[in-house]
Amino acid sequence: MALLLREAIGDSLRRTRVSQSRTLREVSSSARVSLGYLSEIERGRKEASSELLAAICDALDVPLSDVLFDVSESLADAVPARGRTPVGAAAGLGAEPKSRDSDARAAEHAALVAQDTRVVIPPPAARALAAA
Repeated sequence: MALLLREAIGDSLRRTRVSQSRTLREVSSSARVSLGYLSEIERGRKEASSELLAAICDALDVPLSDVLFDVSESLADAVPARGRTPVGAAAGLGAEPKSRDSDARAAEHAALVAQDTRVVIPPPAARALAAA
């Protein structure tokens, strides 16, 4: 059975929380999400919206990009290498698919990010929305 995105996200969030020796209650309170719903997300039973994922990552004091990178590695490891084309290679940015260790993947990811020309505009602060 294939690893689902929601399961990989939940695994990454749980590993992060446990590595910080924090409880579900602490993180759910900080992220303003119910304890039960956070538990369901961590177990891969519920899909978290992008807004909710951002709130959970803020509560864990970890960048969302780090969680997504961890998830992408988990998903890549779950798929047989044969026939898989890395995103960078599909865009003409990378080499042929081959087995690489985690450090090499991180270095390739950093190189792709350095080539990225997109501009990320942060969302307005909650106070700015309330004043509008």
